[in-house]
Amino acid sequence: MNARLLIRAGFVDKLMAGVYTFLPLGLRVLKKIENIVREEMDKAGGQEILMPALQPKENWEVTGRWKSFDALFKLKTRSGADYALGPTHEETIYPLLKHYVSSYKDLPTYLYQIQTKFR
Repeated sequence: MNARLLIRAGFVDKLMAGVYTFLPLGLRVLKKIENIVREEMDKAGGQEILMPALQPKENWEVTGRWKSFDALFKLKTRSGADYALGPTHEETIYPLLKHYVSSYKDLPTYLYQIQTKFR
């Protein structure tokens, strides 16, 4: 949908190129869409989780993608640990599943999340 129409209709306000504030009307619409997705995912047996936006370098090194992805934001802690705002959560979900799925009896496992991505 055209951003100008959403601005004119009072759904969003433009902060800068590609960055918008959801106004009350726009946020209500967004929440309704999220709830429809949740209802359908729950009907299919899905379970909602919320994974962290900040992800450790180690998870990305396992897949060999730390050097190849261009993170919007990376940081190093005082202790020297590296983190990045994750543009996706594959590197976060694999260790989680490895920890909680230990047998074929734990399958199928349907997990989903609804959250902001940093791309």
